[in-house]
Amino acid sequence: MSDDAPPRRPLKPATQLVHGGTQRSSFGELSEALYLTQSFAYPTMEAAEARFKGDEPGFIYSRFSNPTVAMFEQRMCLLEGTEAARATASGMAAVTASLLAQLKAGDHVVSARALFGSCLYVVEDLLPRLGIASTLVDGADLEQWKAAVRPETKLFFLESPTNPGLEVYDLSAIADIAHEAGAKLVVDNVFATPLLQKPFDFGADVVVYSATKHIDGQGRCLGGVILASQALIEESVHNFLRQTGPAMSPFNAWVMLKGLETLPLRVAQQTASAAKIADFLATEKVVGRVLYPFRADHPQADLARRQMSGGGTLVSFSMAGGKPAAFRLANALEVIKISNNLGDAKSLITHPATTTHQRLTPEARASLGIGDGLLRLSVGLEDADDLVDDLARGLWAAARA
Repeated sequence: MSDDAPPRRPLKPATQLVHGGTQRSSFGELSEALYLTQSFAYPTMEAAEARFKGDEPGFIYSRFSNPTVAMFEQRMCLLEGTEAARATASGMAAVTASLLAQLKAGDHVVSARALFGSCLYVVEDLLPRLGIASTLVDGADLEQWKAAVRPETKLFFLESPTNPGLEVYDLSAIADIAHEAGAKLVVDNVFATPLLQKPFDFGADVVVYSATKHIDGQGRCLGGVILASQALIEESVHNFLRQTGPAMSPFNAWVMLKGLETLPLRVAQQTASAAKIADFLATEKVVGRVLYPFRADHPQADLARRQMSGGGTLVSFSMAGGKPAAFRLANALEVIKISNNLGDAKSLITHPATTTHQRLTPEARASLGIGDGLLRLSVGLEDADDLVDDLARGLWAAARA
């Protein structure tokens, strides 16, 4: 045995997700402490003054700084490989704050057209009301990104893979176009999870998550998180959140910390099951089309394998019989539950045209590939064979008009 101590290697993600960012009190608690407090006491008036001025570190008010929330933020930074993060009350609070914190009237945003319905509302309806113009493009067409740039363009925004069509976009190429125009790229990475795709490695400036999804992973709490450089968080995001108040509660942050401990195990099993289910669905005659990023027949399969380490936990598929067949299938399921959530330990199925994207016109849905027969399946932790059997019964019911 060598006389030298073994080298200390960087901790791997699974270990960071158990131990990273932990701050223990004087009691030495093993589980992260839950600090259910609105405000904090200062030893002197001088200390309070120094803390409010930023001359002295410390917590002030749980609307924008809390020890439990800070542990969650620090653990997310270690997982994502970035300098700073701020947690929010929901995924949509994270998306909205990540955009508004960096924009003002007169600015311009270029966004992929394929977005979750609420994200599309923010980009297409809310921003223009505030004097911020927006242009929607086909996210897979790099020429459309280039053509949409204006002198006042400040941000690019996209999801990849998209909701619910599971399109995959070239993050490096889009980041290069944004940076050449002097704009920043914001990526909603919720479908890929922070384990299967690292947008910062491909040039993203900001990454956002709905922590409600895989990070909690058990359908308990709402939450979101914005990750970026220390400078961007301090100069733009922190003050916006401090003044507007979309704060994650300490209790929800504690739940998210517990969720992160098992994230690698859950995502690995869900991804393996999703791949098996996608292959099964592709053999069924009543299924018109199956979309899964790591299947060879996915339009961006090669790109997905370059950017992602796994195909993800979601499968989208179209029923040849349209909405009636899709409804018959979903209504016949017993193990898989009907819900618009995703990333849960329970497998969930939804009909995007009548739920998450129902506010869009039929023409707009058609342009995004959201037909009346499309179903989005979020694969949970059940045995994959049980899920296949459940879907087989649903497909049998769907085939009988």
